[in-house]
Amino acid sequence: MTEEPLATRERAAGQEEQPHPRRWRILAVSLVIGFMALLDVTIVNVAIPSIRTGLHTSAATVQWVVSGYALAFGLTLVTGGRLGDAYGRRRMMLIGLTGFIVASAGVGLAPTALWVVVGRLVQGASAGLLTPQNSGLIQQLFRGPERARAFGLFGLVVSISSATGPVLGGLIIAAFGEEHGWRYIFLVNVPIGLAAMVAVARMVPERPRELRETGVRLDLLGAALLGGAVLCVLLPTVAAEGGGRLPLLLLLGAVPLGIAFVRREHGLVRTGGAPLLDVGLLRQTPGYANGVAVGTLYFTGFTGFFLVLSVYYQEQLGLSALAAGLLMCPFAAGSAITAPLSGRVVSTLHRRVTVLALVVMMTGVLLVALLVPEAGSGTLWMVAVPASFLAGLGGGGVVSPNMTLSLEDVPPRMGGAAGGALQTGQRIGASIGAALSMTVFQLTLAAHGAGAALRAALLTGLVLLCAALAMAVRALRDDPARGR
Repeated sequence: MTEEPLATRERAAGQEEQPHPRRWRILAVSLVIGFMALLDVTIVNVAIPSIRTGLHTSAATVQWVVSGYALAFGLTLVTGGRLGDAYGRRRMMLIGLTGFIVASAGVGLAPTALWVVVGRLVQGASAGLLTPQNSGLIQQLFRGPERARAFGLFGLVVSISSATGPVLGGLIIAAFGEEHGWRYIFLVNVPIGLAAMVAVARMVPERPRELRETGVRLDLLGAALLGGAVLCVLLPTVAAEGGGRLPLLLLLGAVPLGIAFVRREHGLVRTGGAPLLDVGLLRQTPGYANGVAVGTLYFTGFTGFFLVLSVYYQEQLGLSALAAGLLMCPFAAGSAITAPLSGRVVSTLHRRVTVLALVVMMTGVLLVALLVPEAGSGTLWMVAVPASFLAGLGGGGVVSPNMTLSLEDVPPRMGGAAGGALQTGQRIGASIGAALSMTVFQLTLAAHGAGAALRAALLTGLVLLCAALAMAVRALRDDPARGR
């Protein structure tokens, strides 16, 4: 089936279709699942010492518990989005939840570190099937200002899950002890996931029969080429966090594999096939390519913020996992204020929201970098809390407006794949940012001490946030009438 008839049917259906009466309830279920999947990216940061103690394993092995999830997550996002586009969000959410629940139970009950790493890889791949369905459902169920508000709530989930992961991880470890507390971080996903499966089965609608892409064959070659390109970027970065250098050679393969993927998808579009991702979106859809760049650069600079602060608070200042998490909680509080607000105003202010939010966040990060390393035990909370809160106020206004503007003109038939590509950039950025921040921290720590190491790592992230700001300003300048 060619794309034009499908697109025509989608436009006709969109004109006649009334808003789904349970769209906000469906969104709530979807966001709970998205929160659970994204939470597992950061919740293990504070559990690294506990996992090493409980499994008597090396730091390099434990690093794969953190990075393996991000690696598998990034590899499956676009494919998961395309599968949802073709076969329905409901079906892919149920399949992804099944894998996520089984993998979570396997990690929590794992007898050895190897089983933990394998379970985390399966968990990450399942999360890659789940997460793009969020943006796909928003594209499918919402229109106009309601869509912007829905993306605002999704942006809130992204920000809150990143910021509260260390807090929840610290609480669970404090409740169940250092030796086995880390297991409950994963086991808690089982009852939540089972409840979510029931809610999805009852509430999320199946794809309308007239919009189903019957007879579609997934572009396996395209998926392999894109997966290989992502792997060539992610594997060296996660290996670098553990001290590995040989996988850096894989970086040389990222560009040719990426070019081969683009040519493959262009060829399918020309011949009327079903591409994994219509790469013409990057060139033809206003704001999409710039949105991918802003999101990737933002997550590259933003992710290391939590990781290096968690390590600094626990390993250098001797704080507990719970105390370290609580010190980062103000970021989540700030994000909770601005994420839904930005979703309401983005329809009128457009890219100005992203520019302003980035400036506010960068100011907060700069204050943390300047003040926290100089703070003593008596003043740490007084300087860390307001500075992190300010950073959170800015961070909450970046993700949802950027997603709203990036996906605004994407046709619904590509909503999942386009959202998956946007989030793949975020996962790649997050992995590179985490590796870069920790590398800068460790190198500076050996030469200049803990305070200088924290400052150097945070300022490195700030430089990358400056690049994200430059791209957002460019979008604003290129389309001043709409600020997109």
